[in-house]
Amino acid sequence: MRSPLMRRLGLTAVLAVVLAVFGFAPGASAADPAPAALTFTTDSATTTPGGTVKLSMTITNNKTYDVLFVYQTIDPTWLTTQRPDLKYSFTGCSLAGAAGDTSCSGTGPSNLGANYGATIPPGQSRTVTLTLQIAPDSGCNGNIGFYSYYYAEFSDSTNTSGGPVYTPETRVLCA
Repeated sequence: MRSPLMRRLGLTAVLAVVLAVFGFAPGASAADPAPAALTFTTDSATTTPGGTVKLSMTITNNKTYDVLFVYQTIDPTWLTTQRPDLKYSFTGCSLAGAAGDTSCSGTGPSNLGANYGATIPPGQSRTVTLTLQIAPDSGCNGNIGFYSYYYAEFSDSTNTSGGPVYTPETRVLCA
């Protein structure tokens, strides 16, 4: 005699086979990548008061049309704002290019989109590196992290937005 559980499992298996035979079963399909993708990296996971960390932001164009315009914000995470003893600022900005790095502007919680420079062709990316300066009198044993939202417009008159995208956290260690 079969238990009610065995009958249910048997019925479920039969139903799954019928759905698969008639093509109604969910298939494994590869999702299209986002039209544009934003990623962050840091050159160090830790620093000390008075130190610096390079925060790199890379936007990648996954469409078949040029990115003409990017608007981006960067703000501290909620946990970062809960530690008023952590003192920091963005003190520099550079755009990586084929001919070397060039300086850019708009550091801090402002429009960072202009920092990505010229049009971003399909399949290519641009990287902007911000210098995060930790104040010499900053508190320590806390994490500093940021999040970002972005909006990009393409040459085919479409647009996309994304976020929040989180940066890796930087731990401020006591010296």
